Amino acid sequence: MIDWLFEHLGRNRSAGAVGTPGRTHTYGELLDTIQARIEDLARIDVTPGTVASLEGDYGADSIACFLALAARGAIIVPISSDAARSRDDFLEISEVELRVSPSTGELRRTGRAASHALHQRLRERQHAGLVLFTSGSTGTHKAAVHDLTALLEKFKVARNCYRTLVFLQIDHIGGVNTLFYTLSNGGMSVVPRDRSPDGVCQSIEEHRVELLPTSPTFLNLLLLSNASTRYDISSLRLVTYGTEPMPESTLARLSAAFPHAELQQTYGSTEFGILRSKSRGRDSLWVRVGGEGYETKVIDGRLWVRSTAAMLGYLNAPSPFDADGFLDTGDLVESDGEWLRILGRRSEVINVGGSKVHPAEVESVLLALDNVTDACVRGEPHPIVGQIVTATVRLASTEPPAEFRARMRTFCLERLEPYKVPARVTLSDQPLYSPRYKRVRKAGPVEESAS
Repeated sequence: MIDWLFEHLGRNRSAGAVGTPGRTHTYGELLDTIQARIEDLARIDVTPGTVASLEGDYGADSIACFLALAARGAIIVPISSDAARSRDDFLEISEVELRVSPSTGELRRTGRAASHALHQRLRERQHAGLVLFTSGSTGTHKAAVHDLTALLEKFKVARNCYRTLVFLQIDHIGGVNTLFYTLSNGGMSVVPRDRSPDGVCQSIEEHRVELLPTSPTFLNLLLLSNASTRYDISSLRLVTYGTEPMPESTLARLSAAFPHAELQQTYGSTEFGILRSKSRGRDSLWVRVGGEGYETKVIDGRLWVRSTAAMLGYLNAPSPFDADGFLDTGDLVESDGEWLRILGRRSEVINVGGSKVHPAEVESVLLALDNVTDACVRGEPHPIVGQIVTATVRLASTEPPAEFRARMRTFCLERLEPYKVPARVTLSDQPLYSPRYKRVRKAGPVEESAS
């Protein structure tokens, strides 16, 4: 199955494998825990093709359980605390036969018998599998089934060794990618106390973290919190960001705040994994994506991807691949030779009287406005022009809505075409992002309306 990975892990048993608050777990300790979990699974006759949930967040125990299940050839369904509200649905959709709780060591049969054709295909291959759920931002959560053996193939090539903070969770394709990149190159996976700016910076200081993979939304929170000034984070060599478009104003502030760290945009999806990427410059939103096993093309401004590591299909939806194996990512891009600029999801584009507005462009301007800590832009129906631009804004300090609206409109008109300026503004004191630190482009709790 993944014997090559265990050979990598055993090369330096005394090196740090997992860093948690106040402790470092060595590769030797991790391998011993993996072996103990493999024996536990063998005792209850977990055979190749068993569909097993892995319920919990990143930690030494959950990493060991993940690898033990992979070693037994299980089809793994990770479910983090971020997805707690959807857990029962996920268990049913993926036909989970065994529930695994890494924190307690509990192994519990569900009584189900998984019979989906994609599960059967993995059993025929005698390969471990992985089921990941899409975010559901455009509808129902889709269950993507991966051949884990194929997905991990790219990690056989040696890359850089980093002490890496695992920010994206164990049930996110970015979190899985971070974990296996780090393990296969002999690095340390550092689990923060929590994913607040202070919790992350404290872990960076304690374990001398070199690589921070996260989202633009979190990086904006990090900059606003000034947490980086309260801890020594000088060990950071590389900050990568993905999962959503990066506001240009946030990238400019990030570049100034972290002059000694390389900044790199990443790109990927639940369906085909994470592509290798290279930013044109540390303060540039242009990126080159691809790498061995990946092909890309742009048709009518939309990015299509074909991958040898793509999922087998969805458990609860039709296959999205065309006859040639390409997938329409739904992302709109600009092209400059081999370089791409990700503009945002096609489904989120706002059509104002025939003129297209990308929410990320407007959010970038709003985030540069004094007293604004976060902003989320979306379209709303309008009987005359089709849609109007609306914004939900969070302020650092209280401001009369009418005054903020006037100030915002003046500021935006100096930087945007009139049709891109938000016609309706809502002030909110609620977070504008999901538990995965990704901006939520839908109406949220209303504090006051400035419209």
